[in-house]
Amino acid sequence: MFSNGKYMKLSHIYLAAALTGTTMLANAAQSLDKISIIVNDGVVLQSEISALVNNVKQRSAAASKQLPSDSVLRTQATERLIDKVLKEQMAQRFGVRIGDTQVDQTIAGIAQEQKLTIAQLKNIIERNGESFVNYRESIRSEILLSQVERIAVRRRINISDQEVDNLVQTLAEHGRTNTEYRIGHILIANNNQNSGLDQPASRERADKVIKLLKQGDDFAHIAITSSSGPKALEGGDWGFMNINEMPTLFTDAVKDQAKGDIIGPIRSGNGYHILTILDIKGQQQVEVTEVNARHILIKPSIILSDERAKNLLEDLSKQVSNGSVTFNELAKKHSADPGSAIKGGELGWNDPSAYVPAFKKTLATLNKKGELSRVFKTVHGWHLIEFIGRRDIDATDKFVKNRAYQMIFNRKFTEESAAWSRELRAQAYIDVLAPAN
Repeated sequence: MFSNGKYMKLSHIYLAAALTGTTMLANAAQSLDKISIIVNDGVVLQSEISALVNNVKQRSAAASKQLPSDSVLRTQATERLIDKVLKEQMAQRFGVRIGDTQVDQTIAGIAQEQKLTIAQLKNIIERNGESFVNYRESIRSEILLSQVERIAVRRRINISDQEVDNLVQTLAEHGRTNTEYRIGHILIANNNQNSGLDQPASRERADKVIKLLKQGDDFAHIAITSSSGPKALEGGDWGFMNINEMPTLFTDAVKDQAKGDIIGPIRSGNGYHILTILDIKGQQQVEVTEVNARHILIKPSIILSDERAKNLLEDLSKQVSNGSVTFNELAKKHSADPGSAIKGGELGWNDPSAYVPAFKKTLATLNKKGELSRVFKTVHGWHLIEFIGRRDIDATDKFVKNRAYQMIFNRKFTEESAAWSRELRAQAYIDVLAPAN
């Protein structure tokens, strides 16, 4: 989320005040911050809405983008924050927690992508008027929301071997594996999702948007102003995706279109979709570098403290180094990763990107067969790696099949994520206590 405001859960006494109008308790709650919306047993505060609106304004100013009125921005921000609270509540039910190590690794990755040290990134954030503590918490929130969405939506996705085989054949016949489209998206939603009575009104609004876009109006501006889509506050920008990763509804519509084309309106159960192609690029075919290694995982617990877990693994490393025992033997005896422990810790040949960032980064430092890594920590616990080998492979049938599976997964994930979000809304108690202004 863009908001760096905190999600505050109401105590039973504050919830009672909000619902019954007890003056003393309501005034006490408002003295902390004005409650704008109740979402089940949680709230959206007016300060959160203002913070998100200000964040969007700052980003747009930096990119020299035109924005709609404050009232429109606040409406979009309110919708975004309601979804945020609903997902946070789902995270609580799932028991999902994001630890400091995972946050640190993500921030380190962001800094590395921007070719900055963490200290330099911190300075930039603070120069822009945001505290680094708030920035860390916004990253934690982003990770949490992404993780809970992935957990919930994955359960809804089934992919058969036949689907994968069919796509592999299609890719081979049409050679469309390399082209990626950066899609802009606007959803003109039906006001009543339970009937089609307002479809003509939605279509009329969609036609007006199409006309404005063809006259040269800015797509991002109209998306922020009018779209009910999940990326409205980002100007409708979905980023780059292969045509086979798009929702099925859009696949044929986008095919053979050119950069800048306005596509739609495309009717669905939610309303009318309008697309544009912001950019097109050819995905480079590269060799895949695979790494094979063994590892031992020691997980801290109530019985085994974090420091003792690290010390235990360092002692095991010394035993391997002095030749008193093999890595294979120690992995079978001590590793908390059951899948690899039974094989003496061997992970098999894999693309390093399959691993969490700290594991991938450590693998990259190893080059000699039998070389041991330092003891290091990830979200899973403390690790020790023994390097086995590295190889470059061509895009084999296995690689193409995996790529086809991922395309299908991405497409279904986009479709099911939207459906899941609608269901969360439909099942929730949402009460607007104060206008978003």
